[in-house]
Amino acid sequence: MWKEENDKLSRTFEFKDFQEAFAFMTRVAFLAEAQGHHPNWSNVYNEVTIELTTHDAGNKVTNKDRKLAEAIDKI
Repeated sequence: MWKEENDKLSRTFEFKDFQEAFAFMTRVAFLAEAQGHHPNWSNVYNEVTIELTTHDAGNKVTNKDRKLAEAIDKI
């Protein structure tokens, strides 16, 4: 579940191993590029943490972030 706080949408995804986490990141990268909206994220072994905020809107959460979050959830 995405959490909205500190002007960001954030969520941590957990996978079986690093390879699955990296494959997820690759799919998200293509999706983000297609939407022209790129996440702040980090990966440690089997966990991927994503933070979404719209820089052009003064680092606030916008519909652009919600749209990308929804699309990520469908992966």
